[in-house]
Amino acid sequence: MTPVRSAKHRPLPFIVAILLASAALFSITGPASAAAPMSLIELDSAITPVTVRLLAGAIERAHAEGAQALIVQLNTPGGLERSMRSMVQSILASPIPVIVYVAPGGARAASAGVFITMAAHVAAMAPATNIGAAHPVAVGGGGDKEMIKKVENDAAAFARTIAVERGRNAEWAEQAVRSSVSATEREAVKLRIVDLVAESVPDLLAKIDGRTVKTPKGQVTLAAKDAPVKIIEVRFRDRFLALISDPNIAYLLMMAGMLGIFFELSNPGAILPGVIGGICLILAFYAFQSLPVNWAGLLLLLFGVVLLIAEVKVVSHGVLAVGGVVAMLIGSLMLYDSPETTGVRLSWYVVIPTVGTTAALVFFAVSMGIRALYRPSVTGESAMVGRLGMARSALAPEGQVLIDGELWRAVSQDGTVAAGEPVRVAAIDGLTLKVTRSTQRP
Repeated sequence: MTPVRSAKHRPLPFIVAILLASAALFSITGPASAAAPMSLIELDSAITPVTVRLLAGAIERAHAEGAQALIVQLNTPGGLERSMRSMVQSILASPIPVIVYVAPGGARAASAGVFITMAAHVAAMAPATNIGAAHPVAVGGGGDKEMIKKVENDAAAFARTIAVERGRNAEWAEQAVRSSVSATEREAVKLRIVDLVAESVPDLLAKIDGRTVKTPKGQVTLAAKDAPVKIIEVRFRDRFLALISDPNIAYLLMMAGMLGIFFELSNPGAILPGVIGGICLILAFYAFQSLPVNWAGLLLLLFGVVLLIAEVKVVSHGVLAVGGVVAMLIGSLMLYDSPETTGVRLSWYVVIPTVGTTAALVFFAVSMGIRALYRPSVTGESAMVGRLGMARSALAPEGQVLIDGELWRAVSQDGTVAAGEPVRVAAIDGLTLKVTRSTQRP
């Protein structure tokens, strides 16, 4: 009869086999089977240095948190060429795949957005979106023809090299630059501009599942289906910088700053207007360093405010004030040296109320100053002339009179004045009043 071995006498290979089987079962059913998360950031504005910082920070953060890819939900009218190139460089150098998704419905990837979309490892579009019109526009709308041609050729070559790198339609990319052609989402897939059309982010993940893309670290196969999506919230600092870098907000900050300084100079010692004005001006100049500012327009704005301030000090019958308003209007139109297609422009709904409010405040200050000049004096020698009082003692011709509860030494110019009679101040000589009889009582 064969003896039964106890558990502690079982052979080691048997125990190892049990452990391996348990590990395999756990790997199938346990948490390790879950797909690595996807990170997502929304870029819904013109391409500026702020969006450059947002994209670079999102890539770095997604990589640090172990995301397998970064989804960039894009909606942009275009933007600055230098900022666009920086964003493309960030995508090309990204250690994790970057998926550009033009969404939601009605969104666009225009101008600079074309380059960013085509540079993505995976490019997708939502229904009812469009892409294209990437022709470069010279800053200010002018420039030498030869220089404009050079800029166009440079942009076309950049578009082609991106398209070739990502295996997309290089001919269309060049035409988007040279001829400003555009395409709908369906046409974009057919022309191999983007990879696919997705109804939503979950639909996008399902369609790119198993796709292999090339990154600087090598080939990466996306396990995207049912992967959790972690939205990257824009930090308060970046939201604040993006807010003040908006062309209209920067313009309002500058105007508020100049008004604050104006009121501080008009009323020395008020302090608060000067403090607020200084802060607004510093924030405005910070924003201007990331915007295509036309310095002639900025100088016209400053000159307009100087003319309005001069109107307070110099009586020009409104000539300086009108000149200041005109200079501010022209300066507002010239402030941003950028074509409309970049999305960096001032809104008339901001310019007109701002200039109108500034002019109204200055005119109000001027009118109050003029009114103060013609207001009768309430203190000093001239304020005493014409005041009514009562003879406290008989004036023969000297005595005392009571005016507004104060006793004054007085000399009558109408002979003797009995005590209790009303008098009127005719003149003042030092601290002695010269009075006459009056029929009115104080």
